[in-house]
Amino acid sequence: MAPEQLRVLITNDDGYQAPGIRALAPAIAELGYDVLVVAPLDDQSGVGSARAGMVGRPIRTATEDFGGITYTGIDGTPALAVTLASVGAFGAAPDLVVSGINRGHNVGVPIFHSGTVAAALTAAGQGTSAVAVSIDSEDPSYWGTAATVAGEALTWIVPEPTGTVLTINVPDRPLDQLAGVRHASLAPIKRSRIVGTTAPTGEPMIELEPPAANPVADSDEVLLSSGFVTVTPIIGIREVNDDSAATALAKRLR
Repeated sequence: MAPEQLRVLITNDDGYQAPGIRALAPAIAELGYDVLVVAPLDDQSGVGSARAGMVGRPIRTATEDFGGITYTGIDGTPALAVTLASVGAFGAAPDLVVSGINRGHNVGVPIFHSGTVAAALTAAGQGTSAVAVSIDSEDPSYWGTAATVAGEALTWIVPEPTGTVLTINVPDRPLDQLAGVRHASLAPIKRSRIVGTTAPTGEPMIELEPPAANPVADSDEVLLSSGFVTVTPIIGIREVNDDSAATALAKRLR
């Protein structure tokens, strides 16, 4: 199917005015896709797949036109943006979803907390393929590199089975200085940098520690730090084909 026949939802978790989405949307539009941009009004990083308060309330929106593209902000999460678009709240439902460009990488098993990744998984849960794209910097200089990678990934995903999801991390460097593109495993949860601590006022809080030593070879964490674009196909919630728990519980309830 030609790009102009495909409607692509662009969303993120950094907000509809964030520089990442403002770099991503025109790059996808330039490839010929019919672009729809719907994202949170403000920063919703780390919200995962939350859609609290979705049912039975009007959802506040705002719009801005920038560079010939309309950016719509919603008072809600990235997963809510995907859900609203998928049920036709902003016209025709999207054929594909691209989430990003997230400021900062999304690596390892803890990506299930990421609003960027959760938006892509929400799309998959509704039968739509999606790409989540993050850049390895909190203050990026090369948004265009990540936008180019996102466009190529979108082109690849078009003929794949519906519900296909890729999470991609891109080094913050010029396109011609990338080390390459590699399939990457998710760094295990034991690599999490989150630690619990106590604020000076006595309340509990969490902080990030520096990356741990002895990283896992061929993981997204290692390959990204070596200058590679990391590509990891992921799936959302699915059942395990194992009835042992139900059988054991049934025996206990006899």
